[in-house]
Order: sequence, then C-alpha cells, then structure tokens
Amino acid sequence: MKVVVALGGNALGKTPEEQLKLVKQTAKSLAGLIKAGHQVVISHGNGPQVGQINLGLSYAAEHGEGASFPFPECGALSQGYIGYHLQQSLKNELPDKDVATLITQILVDEKDHAFQNPTKPIGSFYSKEEAEKLAAEKGVTFKEDAGRGYRQVIASPLPEKIIELNAIKTLIENGTIVIAGGGGGVPVIKTESGLKGVPAVIDKDRSSALLADNISADTLIILTAVDYVYVNYNKPDQKTLKDLSVSEAKEFIAEKQFAAGSMLPKVEACLSFVENHPERKAIITSLAGLDDALAGKLGTVIHN
Repeated sequence: MKVVVALGGNALGKTPEEQLKLVKQTAKSLAGLIKAGHQVVISHGNGPQVGQINLGLSYAAEHGEGASFPFPECGALSQGYIGYHLQQSLKNELPDKDVATLITQILVDEKDHAFQNPTKPIGSFYSKEEAEKLAAEKGVTFKEDAGRGYRQVIASPLPEKIIELNAIKTLIENGTIVIAGGGGGVPVIKTESGLKGVPAVIDKDRSSALLADNISADTLIILTAVDYVYVNYNKPDQKTLKDLSVSEAKEFIAEKQFAAGSMLPKVEACLSFVENHPERKAIITSLAGLDDALAGKLGTVIHN
C-alpha cells in the first residue's frame, strides 16, 4: 500500500523540544508501517512554526539585528527545520533506510482570489485584545480560530502543480522515505523570468491530497489535534463522525459545520482525493492516535 501521511503543524507542539518529543513517537508508528512493507510519504503543516520564524526574524530586523526575511524564505526554513526532526527520528527507528527531506515548491495562480481574502492561520494564539493591538501596530489581519483564540491569517491559494514531483517519484522508486510538501510547499508563481516565491501559505492538507493523487497513493492520512471529525464542534450536541461518505461530507460542508482554516480544508482535501476513486480512502485523526487509526480503532474514515 502507498500511503501519504500529513502531520498537522498545530499537532507538532509549540517548541522545538516539544516537537522533537512528539515526532519521535510518530516516527515509531510510521516505522511500523514501513516495516510492514508499505511505501510511506510524509508531509507536514507549519502554521505555528512559520509564524514563529517570521515573527522572530521580523523582530530582529526591526531592532537592527539582521535582514528582513520574505515570507517564502520563512516557509523554506520551516520545511528544513521540521524535516530535520522527522529525518532524525525516522533514521533512529530505521537505521538501514534512507530518509530525505525535499524542499518543495508548489505552483499557485497569482490571480487566486485567496490573495484578496486571507484565511490561513499562522503563528501563536492571542486574545481578542492582543490581536487587535498587534493588528493596529503591524497592519496584519487576525481572525478567530475555531474557538481557540485569534491568530494572524494570510492568503492560502490553491495548489496547482508540484514543481519537484519527478524528484519525489524518483526518490520513492529508489526506496527512500520522502518528506515533501512541508507547510503545503513554498508557493511560487510563473513570471517572465521564471518561478518566483509569493507571501502566502498553501494549506498543507490540499497539497498533501494533490501529492497523494499525483503519486497514485491508496490512502491519505491527515493527522491533527483531534481524534475525529465532529459536527456541532465544541457545542453541547457535538457529534463524533467515525465513518463519512463523500455525499454526507458535502452536506455538512453546505451546513457550514467545519471551520474555515481548520477542519474544512482537511475534509475538502480528503474529498478531492477519494471522490471518483472507490479504491481510495482517507483518514483524519490525532497525531497520538495513528496506531489506533491504522488498526481501525480510531479516526474518521472518508470514502465514496
């Protein structure tokens, strides 16, 4: 079986130490999949991490301690930093396997309407008062994120093409465990002089679904901070969804059951991967629940 596993940036912890601890545990589960003979490709989010990198470098530049870093470069830095933790943890579990992180560029449309309506949360959570103060000081946009607080949002254009796809396929064919599309990939546009990075964050779940489709994966697993997809989330009548068909998912989307910038893109990504492909399935569950999800004991399974 060929599996794409997408790790949520929010599920990777708030510090490098916490992230490495969580990734080590995840690597054990991934190693089990690989030892069983499955081909595994790993992608990951970077919302909190790229926000921290951008904030830290911006602060240093504002105080004369370094150059200002454009957002695409911050995205590439986050791919390397998270990939390093994953590579190290997987290599410790599977010393005889080659593991490689591929800094991945993904083509977007410069006319994508997302550039006029930023929705992708990045960085830390703030109270309403803190968010309003930062918005006034820095001229950035904040939105409330699924009842958890306020976060900065930037454009999240749709992924159109994976620039390094042939390199990813070559690595897979040679038995390498590949980490690709980190943070949704660095968004680039085509210009007369070639590819050019743009300040945005592509949703990693949409990019992971595109990657899974392009390499003809059998299963897409999206790991996040919760065990299941829910309707009426955080309300007294919250309901757990263990099994979700494409038609049911579309009905819930029409009812606006899933938060934009949170669960909605995850469900939509799964739909794009499984719809019209009865042999495929997608699973959404927690980072800690991967083993149970693989055993069919946990998680929301999305299918035709």
